Amino acid sequence: MREGAAAFAASLVCPTGGCGQCRQCRLVAAERHPDVVLGRRQPGVGRLEEIRELVALAQRSPLEAGRQVLVVEDVHLLGPVAPTLLKTLEEPPPWTVFVLLAAALPSSLATIASRCVLVRFQPLSPSQVAAVLAAEGAEPERARRAADAAHGRLDRARQLARDPGFAARRAAWAAVPSRLDGSGVTVVGLVDELVASLDAAAAGLASAQAEQLARLATEAAADREESRPSRAQLEDRHRRELRLHRQEELREGLAAIERVYADRLFASPAGRSDALSAVDALGRAGRALVHNPNETLLLQALLLALGRRRADFDG
Repeated sequence: MREGAAAFAASLVCPTGGCGQCRQCRLVAAERHPDVVLGRRQPGVGRLEEIRELVALAQRSPLEAGRQVLVVEDVHLLGPVAPTLLKTLEEPPPWTVFVLLAAALPSSLATIASRCVLVRFQPLSPSQVAAVLAAEGAEPERARRAADAAHGRLDRARQLARDPGFAARRAAWAAVPSRLDGSGVTVVGLVDELVASLDAAAAGLASAQAEQLARLATEAAADREESRPSRAQLEDRHRRELRLHRQEELREGLAAIERVYADRLFASPAGRSDALSAVDALGRAGRALVHNPNETLLLQALLLALGRRRADFDG
Protein backbone atom coordinates (compact mmCIF):
# COMPACT_ATOMS: atom_id res chain seq x y z
CA MET A 1 0.00 0.00 0.00
CA ARG A 2 2.76 2.38 0.91
CA GLU A 3 4.59 1.86 -2.37
CA GLY A 4 1.33 2.41 -4.21
CA ALA A 5 0.72 5.63 -2.30
CA ALA A 6 4.22 6.90 -3.14
CA ALA A 7 3.75 6.07 -6.84
CA PHE A 8 0.36 7.81 -6.86
CA ALA A 9 1.88 10.87 -5.16
CA ALA A 10 4.65 10.98 -7.78
CA SER A 11 2.08 10.87 -10.57
CA LEU A 12 0.31 13.90 -9.07
CA VAL A 13 3.40 16.10 -8.76
CA CYS A 14 5.22 14.93 -11.91
CA PRO A 15 4.69 17.21 -14.96
CA THR A 16 4.05 14.16 -17.16
CA GLY A 17 2.00 12.08 -14.72
CA GLY A 18 4.68 9.90 -13.15
CA CYS A 19 7.61 9.30 -15.50
CA GLY A 20 9.84 7.98 -12.74
CA GLN A 21 12.87 9.83 -14.09
CA CYS A 22 12.35 13.56 -13.56
CA ARG A 23 13.45 15.56 -10.55
CA GLN A 24 9.95 15.48 -9.02
CA CYS A 25 9.70 11.68 -9.24
CA ARG A 26 13.22 11.19 -7.86
CA LEU A 27 12.49 13.45 -4.90
CA VAL A 28 9.31 11.49 -4.07
CA ALA A 29 11.21 8.19 -4.31
CA ALA A 30 13.84 9.57 -1.91
CA GLU A 31 11.08 10.89 0.40
CA ARG A 32 12.43 14.42 0.02
CA HIS A 33 9.78 16.15 -2.08
CA PRO A 34 8.60 19.34 -0.33
CA ASP A 35 5.01 18.79 -1.46
CA VAL A 36 4.71 15.08 -0.62
CA VAL A 37 4.45 13.99 3.01
CA LEU A 38 4.75 10.21 3.29
CA GLY A 39 3.52 10.11 6.86
CA ARG A 40 5.34 7.73 9.19
CA ARG A 41 4.24 6.77 12.67
CA GLN A 42 6.80 8.30 15.04
CA PRO A 43 7.50 6.69 18.42
CA GLY A 44 6.46 8.98 21.26
CA VAL A 45 4.25 11.16 19.05
CA GLY A 46 0.50 10.92 19.79
CA ARG A 47 -2.00 10.48 16.99
CA LEU A 48 -3.78 13.72 17.87
CA GLU A 49 -0.53 15.67 17.58
CA GLU A 50 0.29 13.90 14.31
CA ILE A 51 -3.12 14.58 12.74
CA ARG A 52 -3.15 18.20 13.85
CA GLU A 53 0.19 18.70 12.13
CA LEU A 54 -1.14 17.16 8.91
CA VAL A 55 -4.29 19.29 9.06
CA ALA A 56 -2.12 22.39 9.37
CA LEU A 57 0.04 21.26 6.44
CA ALA A 58 -3.08 20.75 4.32
CA GLN A 59 -3.74 24.50 4.39
CA ARG A 60 -0.25 25.30 3.11
CA SER A 61 0.15 26.07 -0.59
CA PRO A 62 2.41 23.74 -2.61
CA LEU A 63 6.03 24.85 -2.77
CA GLU A 64 6.98 23.37 -6.16
CA ALA A 65 4.21 21.33 -7.75
CA GLY A 66 0.62 22.20 -8.52
CA ARG A 67 -0.60 19.90 -5.74
CA GLN A 68 0.59 18.54 -2.43
CA VAL A 69 -0.02 14.97 -1.25
CA LEU A 70 -0.35 13.96 2.40
CA VAL A 71 -0.15 10.22 3.16
CA VAL A 72 -1.56 9.06 6.51
CA GLU A 73 -0.63 5.58 7.82
CA ASP A 74 -2.67 3.26 10.08
CA VAL A 75 -5.91 5.20 9.76
CA HIS A 76 -7.73 2.18 11.22
CA LEU A 77 -6.03 3.03 14.54
CA LEU A 78 -7.13 6.67 14.72
CA GLY A 79 -9.92 5.93 17.20
CA PRO A 80 -11.21 9.12 18.88
CA VAL A 81 -8.78 11.24 16.82
CA ALA A 82 -10.68 10.51 13.57
CA PRO A 83 -13.06 13.52 13.81
CA THR A 84 -10.06 15.89 13.78
CA LEU A 85 -9.08 14.56 10.36
CA LEU A 86 -12.67 14.32 9.11
CA LYS A 87 -13.21 18.08 9.37
CA THR A 88 -10.44 18.71 6.86
CA LEU A 89 -11.46 15.82 4.59
CA GLU A 90 -14.96 17.26 4.26
CA GLU A 91 -13.65 20.58 2.94
CA PRO A 92 -10.05 20.10 1.83
CA PRO A 93 -8.10 22.88 0.11
CA PRO A 94 -8.32 22.34 -3.68
CA TRP A 95 -4.55 21.79 -3.98
CA THR A 96 -4.28 19.12 -1.23
CA VAL A 97 -4.77 15.38 -1.80
CA PHE A 98 -4.99 13.02 1.18
CA VAL A 99 -4.04 9.35 0.79
CA LEU A 100 -5.19 7.26 3.77
CA LEU A 101 -3.71 3.82 4.44
CA ALA A 102 -5.67 1.35 6.57
CA ALA A 103 -5.40 -2.37 7.25
CA ALA A 104 -9.18 -2.57 7.79
CA LEU A 105 -12.29 -0.42 7.68
CA PRO A 106 -14.01 -0.56 11.08
CA SER A 107 -17.43 1.00 11.46
CA SER A 108 -15.85 4.00 13.18
CA LEU A 109 -14.26 4.91 9.82
CA ALA A 110 -17.50 4.79 7.83
CA THR A 111 -17.83 8.56 7.56
CA ILE A 112 -14.18 9.03 6.57
CA ALA A 113 -14.42 6.19 4.05
CA SER A 114 -17.46 7.85 2.47
CA ARG A 115 -15.27 10.84 1.58
CA CYS A 116 -12.67 8.67 -0.15
CA VAL A 117 -12.15 6.62 -3.28
CA LEU A 118 -11.56 3.10 -1.96
CA VAL A 119 -8.67 1.13 -3.48
CA ARG A 120 -8.28 -2.41 -2.13
CA PHE A 121 -4.90 -4.15 -2.00
CA GLN A 122 -5.52 -7.89 -1.85
CA PRO A 123 -2.80 -10.29 -0.64
CA LEU A 124 -1.46 -12.75 -3.20
CA SER A 125 -2.41 -16.38 -2.71
CA PRO A 126 0.29 -18.77 -1.43
CA SER A 127 0.22 -20.62 -4.76
CA GLN A 128 0.83 -17.38 -6.68
CA VAL A 129 3.73 -16.42 -4.42
CA ALA A 130 5.24 -19.92 -4.57
CA ALA A 131 5.04 -19.91 -8.37
CA VAL A 132 6.96 -16.63 -8.55
CA LEU A 133 9.63 -17.87 -6.14
CA ALA A 134 10.03 -21.11 -8.08
CA ALA A 135 10.34 -19.17 -11.34
CA GLU A 136 13.10 -17.12 -9.69
CA GLY A 137 15.05 -20.26 -8.83
CA ALA A 138 13.87 -21.26 -5.34
CA GLU A 139 13.51 -24.98 -4.60
CA PRO A 140 9.81 -25.99 -4.70
CA GLU A 141 9.56 -26.97 -1.02
CA ARG A 142 11.42 -23.85 0.15
CA ALA A 143 9.19 -21.74 -2.11
CA ARG A 144 6.05 -23.35 -0.65
CA ARG A 145 7.11 -22.81 2.97
CA ALA A 146 8.14 -19.20 2.34
CA ALA A 147 4.87 -18.50 0.53
CA ASP A 148 2.79 -19.99 3.33
CA ALA A 149 4.56 -17.80 5.92
CA ALA A 150 4.52 -14.55 3.93
CA HIS A 151 0.78 -13.83 4.26
CA GLY A 152 0.43 -12.75 0.64
CA ARG A 153 3.49 -10.46 0.53
CA LEU A 154 5.90 -11.27 -2.27
CA ASP A 155 8.73 -9.12 -0.85
CA ARG A 156 8.54 -10.95 2.48
CA ALA A 157 8.41 -14.33 0.72
CA ARG A 158 11.58 -13.49 -1.18
CA GLN A 159 13.33 -12.64 2.10
CA LEU A 160 12.29 -15.95 3.65
CA ALA A 161 13.24 -17.99 0.59
CA ARG A 162 16.80 -16.61 0.82
CA ASP A 163 17.00 -17.09 4.61
CA PRO A 164 18.85 -20.34 5.50
CA GLY A 165 17.60 -20.20 9.11
CA PHE A 166 13.92 -19.79 8.28
CA ALA A 167 12.90 -23.47 8.54
CA ALA A 168 14.73 -23.96 11.85
CA ARG A 169 13.07 -20.87 13.38
CA ARG A 170 9.60 -22.03 12.33
CA ALA A 171 10.30 -25.46 13.82
CA ALA A 172 11.40 -23.85 17.10
CA TRP A 173 8.18 -21.85 17.34
CA ALA A 174 6.07 -24.90 16.47
CA ALA A 175 7.78 -26.87 19.27
CA VAL A 176 6.74 -24.38 21.95
CA PRO A 177 3.43 -26.08 22.95
CA SER A 178 5.12 -29.42 23.57
CA ARG A 179 7.78 -27.77 25.76
CA LEU A 180 5.40 -25.92 28.06
CA ASP A 181 5.05 -27.60 31.45
CA GLY A 182 3.30 -24.89 33.47
CA SER A 183 6.58 -23.69 34.96
CA GLY A 184 7.53 -20.03 34.94
CA VAL A 185 11.20 -21.00 34.65
CA THR A 186 10.44 -22.88 31.45
CA VAL A 187 8.55 -19.88 30.07
CA VAL A 188 11.47 -17.54 30.79
CA GLY A 189 13.88 -19.89 29.03
CA LEU A 190 11.61 -20.31 26.01
CA VAL A 191 11.07 -16.57 25.69
CA ASP A 192 14.83 -15.96 25.81
CA GLU A 193 15.27 -18.45 22.96
CA LEU A 194 12.47 -16.91 20.89
CA VAL A 195 13.72 -13.35 21.33
CA ALA A 196 17.21 -14.53 20.36
CA SER A 197 15.72 -16.02 17.19
CA LEU A 198 14.17 -12.63 16.39
CA ASP A 199 17.61 -11.06 16.78
CA ALA A 200 19.19 -13.68 14.52
CA ALA A 201 16.51 -13.23 11.87
CA ALA A 202 17.16 -9.47 11.77
CA ALA A 203 20.94 -9.82 11.52
CA GLY A 204 20.95 -10.09 7.72
CA LEU A 205 18.79 -7.00 7.32
CA ALA A 206 20.96 -5.04 9.75
CA SER A 207 24.06 -6.00 7.76
CA ALA A 208 22.47 -4.87 4.48
CA GLN A 209 21.46 -1.58 6.10
CA ALA A 210 25.03 -0.98 7.27
CA GLU A 211 26.20 -1.45 3.68
CA GLN A 212 23.59 1.09 2.51
CA LEU A 213 24.86 3.65 4.98
CA ALA A 214 28.44 3.05 3.85
CA ARG A 215 27.46 3.52 0.19
CA LEU A 216 25.57 6.69 1.05
CA ALA A 217 28.67 8.16 2.71
CA THR A 218 30.80 7.30 -0.33
CA GLU A 219 28.30 8.73 -2.81
CA ALA A 220 27.72 11.87 -0.76
CA ALA A 221 31.46 12.58 -0.81
CA ALA A 222 31.47 12.27 -4.60
CA ASP A 223 28.58 14.58 -5.49
CA ARG A 224 25.57 16.44 -4.13
CA GLU A 225 22.61 14.74 -5.83
CA GLU A 226 19.64 16.36 -4.13
CA SER A 227 17.32 13.41 -4.60
CA ARG A 228 19.51 11.20 -2.42
CA PRO A 229 18.12 10.66 1.11
CA SER A 230 20.09 12.16 3.98
CA ARG A 231 21.83 9.93 6.53
CA ALA A 232 19.22 10.84 9.16
CA GLN A 233 16.39 9.91 6.77
CA LEU A 234 18.04 6.62 5.87
CA GLU A 235 18.67 5.74 9.51
CA ASP A 236 15.03 6.52 10.32
CA ARG A 237 13.91 4.31 7.44
CA HIS A 238 16.19 1.53 8.67
CA ARG A 239 14.70 1.69 12.17
CA ARG A 240 11.21 1.31 10.72
CA GLU A 241 12.32 -1.57 8.50
CA LEU A 242 13.87 -3.42 11.44
CA ARG A 243 10.79 -2.85 13.59
CA LEU A 244 8.53 -4.17 10.81
CA HIS A 245 10.85 -7.13 10.19
CA ARG A 246 10.77 -8.17 13.86
CA GLN A 247 7.01 -7.72 13.96
CA GLU A 248 6.58 -9.96 10.91
CA GLU A 249 8.89 -12.60 12.41
CA LEU A 250 6.91 -12.52 15.64
CA ARG A 251 3.60 -12.71 13.83
CA GLU A 252 4.78 -15.70 11.78
CA GLY A 253 6.04 -17.40 14.94
CA LEU A 254 2.67 -16.97 16.63
CA ALA A 255 1.00 -18.42 13.53
CA ALA A 256 3.27 -21.48 13.73
CA ILE A 257 2.20 -22.07 17.36
CA GLU A 258 -1.45 -21.51 16.47
CA ARG A 259 -1.31 -24.17 13.75
CA VAL A 260 -0.21 -26.73 16.36
CA TYR A 261 -3.21 -25.95 18.55
CA ALA A 262 -5.55 -25.85 15.54
CA ASP A 263 -4.36 -29.31 14.45
CA ARG A 264 -5.03 -30.64 17.96
CA LEU A 265 -8.45 -28.98 17.94
CA PHE A 266 -9.56 -30.81 14.81
CA ALA A 267 -7.74 -34.07 15.49
CA SER A 268 -9.51 -35.09 18.70
CA PRO A 269 -12.25 -33.89 21.06
CA ALA A 270 -9.84 -34.40 23.99
CA GLY A 271 -8.38 -31.12 25.10
CA ARG A 272 -10.63 -29.12 22.76
CA SER A 273 -11.43 -26.49 25.38
CA ASP A 274 -7.74 -25.92 26.11
CA ALA A 275 -6.94 -25.70 22.40
CA LEU A 276 -9.74 -23.17 21.82
CA SER A 277 -8.49 -21.05 24.71
CA ALA A 278 -4.96 -21.23 23.32
CA VAL A 279 -6.05 -20.14 19.84
CA ASP A 280 -7.96 -17.24 21.39
CA ALA A 281 -4.92 -16.15 23.43
CA LEU A 282 -2.71 -16.31 20.32
CA GLY A 283 -5.21 -14.22 18.39
CA ARG A 284 -5.15 -11.52 21.06
CA ALA A 285 -1.34 -11.52 21.04
CA GLY A 286 -1.31 -11.13 17.26
CA ARG A 287 -3.71 -8.20 17.38
CA ALA A 288 -1.58 -6.54 20.05
CA LEU A 289 1.38 -6.36 17.64
CA VAL A 290 -0.03 -3.27 15.91
CA HIS A 291 0.77 -1.33 19.09
CA ASN A 292 4.49 -2.31 19.05
CA PRO A 293 4.45 -3.97 22.49
CA ASN A 294 7.52 -5.09 24.42
CA GLU A 295 8.35 -8.45 22.80
CA THR A 296 9.59 -10.16 25.94
CA LEU A 297 6.61 -9.15 28.07
CA LEU A 298 4.14 -10.09 25.33
CA LEU A 299 5.66 -13.55 24.92
CA GLN A 300 5.98 -14.19 28.66
CA ALA A 301 2.32 -13.36 29.27
CA LEU A 302 1.25 -15.47 26.29
CA LEU A 303 3.29 -18.56 27.19
CA LEU A 304 2.22 -18.39 30.84
CA ALA A 305 -1.40 -18.35 29.65
CA LEU A 306 -0.78 -21.25 27.26
CA GLY A 307 0.97 -23.23 29.98
CA ARG A 308 -2.02 -22.90 32.29
CA ARG A 309 -4.34 -24.22 29.57
CA ARG A 310 -1.95 -26.79 28.21
CA ALA A 311 -3.60 -29.67 26.37
CA ASP A 312 -1.89 -33.07 26.25
CA PHE A 313 0.69 -32.74 23.49
CA ASP A 314 2.46 -35.94 24.41
CA GLY A 315 -0.16 -38.08 22.70
